[in-house]
Amino acid sequence: MISNPKRFSWIIFGSLAFGALVGFVLNATAQTATIEGATTVFRTISTVFLNLIKMVVAPLIFATLTSGIASFGDGKSVLRVGGKAMLWFLGASVISLGLGTTMALLLQPGAGLDIPLPLDMGDAALGSELSAEHVITGAFPISVVNALATNNILQIVVFSVFAGLGLSAMGERAATLRRSISELADLMLTITTYVMLFAPLGVFAAVAGTVAKEGISVLGSLAWLVIGYYMALAVLIAVLVVIGWLMLRGRLPSLLSLLREPATIAFSTSSSEAAYPRLLNALERFGVPPRIVSLVLPLGYSFNLDASMTYCTFASLFIAQAYGIHMPLGTIIVMMLMLMLASKGIAAVPRGSLIALAAVLPQFGLPEGGILLLLGVDHLLNMGRSGTNVLGNAVAVVAVSRWENDETPDESGDNSKLAANTR
Repeated sequence: MISNPKRFSWIIFGSLAFGALVGFVLNATAQTATIEGATTVFRTISTVFLNLIKMVVAPLIFATLTSGIASFGDGKSVLRVGGKAMLWFLGASVISLGLGTTMALLLQPGAGLDIPLPLDMGDAALGSELSAEHVITGAFPISVVNALATNNILQIVVFSVFAGLGLSAMGERAATLRRSISELADLMLTITTYVMLFAPLGVFAAVAGTVAKEGISVLGSLAWLVIGYYMALAVLIAVLVVIGWLMLRGRLPSLLSLLREPATIAFSTSSSEAAYPRLLNALERFGVPPRIVSLVLPLGYSFNLDASMTYCTFASLFIAQAYGIHMPLGTIIVMMLMLMLASKGIAAVPRGSLIALAAVLPQFGLPEGGILLLLGVDHLLNMGRSGTNVLGNAVAVVAVSRWENDETPDESGDNSKLAANTR
């Protein structure tokens, strides 16, 4: 297991630097035949790591999404509050995905890389099978076993929704099965952690192979990728703050002050899950009723990671630009929809955005190897994702509470009595 995440992140950075150094030396000094042989070895290593990531996609999405829907419960109030939360999450997802797409098209973070397409892709025709009829009929599986075997993300999501609703309707009769599926989710999370132990080797091989073949200039766009994504996050944060101000007016500074600690924890640990206890406490101190927080916040951690969805579209278009692949607007819109669905199944997974990308990219003719371009700087990107996700979930909880007309702090911001009543 990864006992020290910060140290492991430095190992990732070290692997990136060492891979760039090895690739630079090969590119500058080795003969063409030597470079070709070395890149073959590096490509084999990076492909093995990529296959390990893809290995967990189907069971992980099924287990986490089914468990999340089954946890809704059967009470009318739970369904009402949960329905309002899901409507909010849907709207936030559309805004986040649209923002990532817009910023990627404006900033062009992958332009100029001109990485050659893998030989087995040939001249893949994007969108040739993306008609409305194909997408709609293809979403519903003939066989769930086939959907799981082929990693068909959309079909897995559809089956998981039905399975989750069925488990919820069965109540206590399905308690054992619900527990088993939840344990399957825990198992896949553990396997994902083990898979990530190979990340330094995968990063080294991917960067070394790319630099050896293309030259050190290929890394320049990664810096622009990080800068561009943080610019997108700044816009997303501004949107969330404006929404918060429209709901809370003068009470917004009080909420932001309470969120400072959990957001800092999430940013510094690169994990929004690490901030969960402090975020829950902060929202209750702000005056949101515990019954709202205890339902909406866990749902938000599974279905409402705004910054992660912004990243999914931003990173997808970065990969398309890096490989010189033109994507029509209609194809981008369909990809946004599928990324939105994929993100709901793996939102609580460490580096889950990469797994969502691994599941969706092949269906649009985008090289899966592009994910390895992201991995070397993913920790820097994940820090921003995690901190911003805390703000997004806090705004969502407050919004649902206001929608329910529940009590919130008074205009003076004195919520000490409310905080005391929540204990």
